[in-house]
Amino acid sequence: IHRALAHGRRVFYTTPLKALSNQKLRDFRASFGARRVGLLTGDLSLNREAPVVVMTTEIFRNMLYGQSELDDPLAGVEAVVLDECHYMNDSQRGTVWEESIIHCPGSVQLLALSATVANGEQLTDWIRQVHGPCTLIHSLHRPVPLNHSFCSAKGLHPLLNRAGNGLHPSCKVWRPPKGHRRRGRPGGRPPQPEPPRLTFVVQQLAERDMLPAIVFIFSRRGCDRGVGELARLNLLSPVQQQHLKARLEQFRQQMPDGVRGDGHADALLRGIASHHAGVLPAWKELIEELFQAGLLKVVLATETLAAGINMPARSTVIWALSKRTETGHRPLMASEFLQMAGRAGRRGLDREGHVVTVQSRFEGVREAGQLATSPADPLVSQFTPSYSMVLNLLQRYSLNQTQELVERSFGRYLASLGLVDEQQAIEQLAEQVEIMDQELADVPWQDLDSYEKERAKLREEHRLLRTLRQQAAETVAHDLTLALQFASQGTVVTVKSPHLEPSPAAAVLVDKRPGPGQFPLLLCLTEGNVWLLLPCRDVVAFHGELSCLTVAPLTMPPLRKAGERRHGDGSSHGLALSVAALARRHDLHTARYDLAAEVQEQARRVAAQEKKLGGHPAQAWRDRKRLKQKRHRLETVQQELEDRRRQLNDRIGRHWRMVLSLIDILRHFACLQKLEITPAGRVVSALRGDNELWLGLALLSGYLDTLPPPELAAAMEAVSTEVSRNDLWCAYPPPPLVMEALTSLQSLRRELDRQQDHHGITTPIWWEPELTGLVAAWARGSSWDGLMAKTSLDEGDVVRVVRRTMDVLAQIPHCPGLNEPLRRTARRAHAALNRFPVKEASDITVE
Repeated sequence: IHRALAHGRRVFYTTPLKALSNQKLRDFRASFGARRVGLLTGDLSLNREAPVVVMTTEIFRNMLYGQSELDDPLAGVEAVVLDECHYMNDSQRGTVWEESIIHCPGSVQLLALSATVANGEQLTDWIRQVHGPCTLIHSLHRPVPLNHSFCSAKGLHPLLNRAGNGLHPSCKVWRPPKGHRRRGRPGGRPPQPEPPRLTFVVQQLAERDMLPAIVFIFSRRGCDRGVGELARLNLLSPVQQQHLKARLEQFRQQMPDGVRGDGHADALLRGIASHHAGVLPAWKELIEELFQAGLLKVVLATETLAAGINMPARSTVIWALSKRTETGHRPLMASEFLQMAGRAGRRGLDREGHVVTVQSRFEGVREAGQLATSPADPLVSQFTPSYSMVLNLLQRYSLNQTQELVERSFGRYLASLGLVDEQQAIEQLAEQVEIMDQELADVPWQDLDSYEKERAKLREEHRLLRTLRQQAAETVAHDLTLALQFASQGTVVTVKSPHLEPSPAAAVLVDKRPGPGQFPLLLCLTEGNVWLLLPCRDVVAFHGELSCLTVAPLTMPPLRKAGERRHGDGSSHGLALSVAALARRHDLHTARYDLAAEVQEQARRVAAQEKKLGGHPAQAWRDRKRLKQKRHRLETVQQELEDRRRQLNDRIGRHWRMVLSLIDILRHFACLQKLEITPAGRVVSALRGDNELWLGLALLSGYLDTLPPPELAAAMEAVSTEVSRNDLWCAYPPPPLVMEALTSLQSLRRELDRQQDHHGITTPIWWEPELTGLVAAWARGSSWDGLMAKTSLDEGDVVRVVRRTMDVLAQIPHCPGLNEPLRRTARRAHAALNRFPVKEASDITVE
């Protein structure tokens, strides 16, 4: 900044959070003078022509898209600082950083700052590709070194060894005693030793002169409950208490509604405070001011305090090493731990900073040591095209140029890093396919396919023949079994048995013997002079039309079990010859079921198909099996090649396909005509929010045009914000005019939802009337205390909802194409909402 000022040039300093922008404004005013510093946020514009302008990164991105009121917003700008650039990892806002880097002119120097980026080389290389020459300045040196400790119920002791790469020798990893019951069973012991109480931890810090400290607790209730637990502690000297009491009284006079109740003001006077998103911004700023002045000794905070607010302490205490999220309980990430640990150690005040991890019911010294020695997590891309992005790009660039810009994202770059090996694998597969294609080029595949088709048809004909035979056999077997009960000796039959060769064979019934069931066993002599003892079901034809043979007195073998057989002798030889002669004369080898008309017809089909297959050109090929195997291998490799190419295309072209889907949806709603932006599209392009198309359609619908300012504010809250709290309660009913307008918008919302679902777009379409009555009440002048008495939301949540609504209302007057009455109403609604404690602190707006 000093260099740019010396050159007579300008600097933009961008931050991810409005609160951090406000803090930087104060810091820079102190360093460079109020006249040389300006501020641009969603709802504030102060001294915007100043040489040093602090702004949110989103405002800078909008400037690059030409959404600024200035003719050339980057005129005279020498450098742009992107503070906390690891917000590129943020799933909701990370896209803004990528857009800012991609679209910033190469003549403007970028300086990206972060304490927690593991893959800085990759980020540097990407910036070099999309913006210009870039150098990575990487340092592991901390001006104030960190000392890691662990606190259990037994006290505070060192966590890491001297080298800082492992546990301290005195650390003992806890193991459950023998016979310990499994976790989850009734009466089972917790999986870790009992954690220490908060009071004990703070006393340990105080005894070792390790205060002031920030204690990170991952829930608002936990922070507020901790203030109550420390009720008996007084961490301030009488002189400090006097200073703090005077500052608190001054704050009370300036902002009577800003003083937090429920004992928090009393705790403040003892040097203890809680800091989280549910607290009023003005009260949070007071806590930050008092902490930096050394008048607070313990601040219980959620991790949002670590996300950029300049509030260093001598010690940071990390109360748990895991936290609850929307997707369940999970361990802390290394970067989250480093962000919180990085708050320890104040430059110029502390020789070293202290990071204290605490024993919990779920994590102990082992988990603490792993996190304390882990490097930062790598940045990943959260780049996601939006309706506004697409429209702004198409206003300035052709479709091909738009594609080129979209595909310059950090996500596309990261994907390309892993593509070298993938491309080589694809090339190798393509070579295999080419070689195999050449080897099999002369094979008449049509003949082989035709042959395989005829073979399949023959198999099917055989299957049908088997089925028909089985069905006919079941019918015949029933009839024959009944007939055989009354058959006399000498009856000629045809039998089928696995013990015969050939089978079926002609035979003569010689005797009946008792069987295991109700039917007898049949002693038969076959044409081959073999004795068989058979069940009735093995007889497949009964030749009653033939005369019975004379069965002379024979020596019958002593067969007892079905299936037994024995060769005949000379006495049975003559009878066997007579049976053989009848078989030759009358064709007694055909089973009766084979004589059924449908079976004979199917047998003819089988024979015809076998003859057809025998005359096929491929019948004489000797290598049919090998050729089929080679073709199967070729098809497998081709499928793998196709799958890999598709996956590669998905990785490379995912963002562009999403852009094309957004273009289709924008055309459907007449925001684009072919690729030309329409007046409706200009409204959408000027908006920013979770779903700019939904906001634009709502504003263009005409249903909001006649709403009074309080109702317009309420309606815009309903279509632009979401409060995901399970315990949400609000005593203000939705105003009738608002519900009438929102109900009218439902058909438009359903159509947008249908289009998004069809194109695979998951951008939210908010329609949340629960808090419309609260917003309208505040716009009508309701008192803050009265407002808070009728909702379950914390004060900070209400401020955030109202400020987000104000942000949308502030955009409406600058949207080209909206009618003037709606613009005027939006200005009045914004002014009605902009009261303390929603309004920004007065020291920011005063120059």
